[in-house]
Amino acid sequence: MRQARISLQSDRIEQAVYWVGLTAVLCLAGSFLVQSLALAAGLRSAAWLGLGLLAVLIGVRRFASWRAAAQRRAAVAAIAPDQRIAFVSGRDRRIAGANGAAHYAFSIPNEATLDSVFADTLADPSVVFDGLMSRAASRNGEACASAVVEVAGYSIRLDVAGPQCLIWSCSRIRGDIPEMPPATVPGFTLDPTGAVPHATPALVSLLGCEPAHVDDILENALRDIGTPHAVRTAAGIRDYMVSELPFDGNGTRAFVLTVPPADSRPPREAEWDAIEDLPVPLLKVTDDGRLVASNREARKLLHIGSTEGRKLSDVLDGPGRPINDWLAQALGGQGTQVSEFLRGRADNDGTFVQVTLSTAGAGDARHLIAVLNDVTELKTLEAQFVQSQKMQAIGQLAGGIAHDFNNLLTAISGHCDLLLLRHDEGHQNYADLIQIHQNANRAASVVGQLLAFSRKQNLQLEAIDLRATLADLTHLLNRLVGEKVTLSLEHEADLGPIRADRRQLEQVLMNLVVNARDAMQGAGEIRVVTNNMTLASQMRKDRVTVPPGDYVVVNVIDTGNGIAPEKLPKIFEPFYTTKRTGEGTGLGLSMVYGIVKQTGGYVFVESEIGKGTTFSLLFPRSKISPTEARPATKAPAPPDIGGRADGVVLLVEDEAPVRAFASRALRLKGYTVLEADSAEAALEMLDTDDLHVDIFVTDVIMPGMDGPTWVRKALKARPRTKVVFVSGYPEDAFDDGEEPIANAVFLPKPFSLTSLTQTVQTQMGNALEDA
Repeated sequence: MRQARISLQSDRIEQAVYWVGLTAVLCLAGSFLVQSLALAAGLRSAAWLGLGLLAVLIGVRRFASWRAAAQRRAAVAAIAPDQRIAFVSGRDRRIAGANGAAHYAFSIPNEATLDSVFADTLADPSVVFDGLMSRAASRNGEACASAVVEVAGYSIRLDVAGPQCLIWSCSRIRGDIPEMPPATVPGFTLDPTGAVPHATPALVSLLGCEPAHVDDILENALRDIGTPHAVRTAAGIRDYMVSELPFDGNGTRAFVLTVPPADSRPPREAEWDAIEDLPVPLLKVTDDGRLVASNREARKLLHIGSTEGRKLSDVLDGPGRPINDWLAQALGGQGTQVSEFLRGRADNDGTFVQVTLSTAGAGDARHLIAVLNDVTELKTLEAQFVQSQKMQAIGQLAGGIAHDFNNLLTAISGHCDLLLLRHDEGHQNYADLIQIHQNANRAASVVGQLLAFSRKQNLQLEAIDLRATLADLTHLLNRLVGEKVTLSLEHEADLGPIRADRRQLEQVLMNLVVNARDAMQGAGEIRVVTNNMTLASQMRKDRVTVPPGDYVVVNVIDTGNGIAPEKLPKIFEPFYTTKRTGEGTGLGLSMVYGIVKQTGGYVFVESEIGKGTTFSLLFPRSKISPTEARPATKAPAPPDIGGRADGVVLLVEDEAPVRAFASRALRLKGYTVLEADSAEAALEMLDTDDLHVDIFVTDVIMPGMDGPTWVRKALKARPRTKVVFVSGYPEDAFDDGEEPIANAVFLPKPFSLTSLTQTVQTQMGNALEDA
């Protein structure tokens, strides 16, 4: 083979293409000009033959060009690890590639030629390079021709690798220490300890910082020169070829970075080819929290296209402490396999992820593998449970407070009634007593709202047509909202009935309308819209699951300022209010919540700052229409209770102030009153057969034995005795599952002197009728 001579004399192919093409064209043109048919036919045949040869030559030329380009690419990769200065070019000496040493020693612009690069080094580079090419071409019989020349302190060698593929290598004849690479080349020096004494401005710009150690530059340990290395660039992990250069004899080494061909750089995300398609989300995390790899499921869970250039703290919130401390602890073997529940960041803050860390690798390559698990639904259920537990706890607290306050209010209002009996309207203290009495009643109303929230009040359920209820309320609601606020009602034509307590439902609607009025601060529009709604499947909204079925919806819509998102979860809690002191108790919406939930309905709220708020009440649709419901029977008129009464009353009450008031009130009416401070004391008194008692008046909730229990025991020996139960709790709060006690009535606290005596006298009157 005479590859060298062919490669350096390939211009003959170009000349052959030119002359064959020209000859074919002339022959074809001459065939049309000559008169002889035989000569014309010969010229056309020669023309077609020439064109065929021309096509072959063009194909050979194109193949040679493609082959030369492939050879140049291979040559560029081959010279990368070479410690000598090396270039690859074509016959025109235009540089197709250079290794790190060449970039280290020279500034090489794009489209540069070998002559221009050596212009400042050699007096006449074109003469030197032409001579080398001529000498390499004169050697025959070699598979790869070469030539060497020593000039200007350099030994320059030319190797002919193939058509249009020339490899130029250059080394200094003297052992001069090369200068640091120019500012445009990413380069650094490295001492035996791994420290970096010097880095070029280009490398500092690439990394985004001044490296102090080789670990600041390379992700992994320095390995075979000429292979891709992961470099910690400012834009994330990137692959670069690392070339070593001769530097000095004291152990210091010099390196430069060059970007390898694009097809040799595998994508960083595809580093885990084996796990890319696994259905388990996985992350590779360094000790400082950088994400260096991930699989498809992890990126999908975190709602990111790539983890390149990100840290774990960029996509997940820390576990209540600095996230790097947690990672360092896990990397040290402490706390691995222990899961942490983290929350997504930014647009992904609604996602909760369980993260379990495991260590992998060894030495400098030691890292963490994070296994992710989507626990968003679990955390949502947990939040629902916590909210439910919180509301239940607040309800129990509200009920307990209501019970204690009812005892206090009973004593206050009762003794006030006793004082009013001794003072007429002309007395100087009469107005003060009336003020005490009125404020005690207001306090009792607040306690009633607490009971409504805790769902421990008695509801008189009946079938209700919301259209009729709202029509009856329209006049009152218009007075409540004032002249500057417009109130409109919109009803669906075939609105279904609901089952609720009419009085409590009216209170709910009034509270919502008043709140809407206050939110608009003087002027605006309030719309009360009712409609039917059918749920074919369960609806999840605001942490609540509404089962399928038929519902009637009441929407109270205002155009006020709206409610801030951080306040929405708290608006139904007792005593929480956004109004100023004196403008509200914070119990209105808590009462709405309690009444609607006790009715079996649901409350939802939607609000947007500056646009208004919508409260939506969902009530189960009743199968019984109001017209079909049985009319309520009138309660029998109370008997005449004027004048004095007589009889023996056993009063059992553990609260001394309440017992004192009730005892005095009954004695003033004429009754003989026996007092006991506990159920046990009452049963001990009743052990005497000679003792006659007409009626028991007893508290329900007492220390030790409760009211219903001791009354059942006492009635075994005195079955005809009447009973009056009193309590600060509603009547159904002490349902113990036993049969109801016969001849018993319930009187809720706080009660007045009149209501107590009327109730006892009514029961005594019934006792006389039974006798």
